[in-house]
Amino acid sequence: MEIRGGAGIHCSMTAWGFTHTMAFTFELASFTVQDGHEAALLADRPAMINALQQTFPGLLAAWLTKRDDGSWVDVIFWRTRAEVEAAAKQVDAVPEAKTWFRHIGESQGLQHVEVADQRLFAPMIDHASAR
Repeated sequence: MEIRGGAGIHCSMTAWGFTHTMAFTFELASFTVQDGHEAALLADRPAMINALQQTFPGLLAAWLTKRDDGSWVDVIFWRTRAEVEAAAKQVDAVPEAKTWFRHIGESQGLQHVEVADQRLFAPMIDHASAR
């Protein structure tokens, strides 16, 4: 892996099977869930993420996190900021995303942050397959 400095992190990720210069971007969506919809939110998530991944190849990983106060943060890892911005304009055309968004009670904000420094200590593990 080659790392260069600059406004964002720029890597040549040949170790993962592709070579591309990029500035990785995290999308952080904070929200509450409608009363009684938590189980459906979790049940509908795999189909939604799979559909997004098929539609938007720049989506590299996704984590759904729950805060101590009961609110949620959806953490989506994108190859580039341009890809996340393009996806934001088209996401409503993905039926599984529209279904999943119905479970959201209130949006608490959306942020895009570019990776400025990276230290990868272990390969990402698909915890679902380890269960």
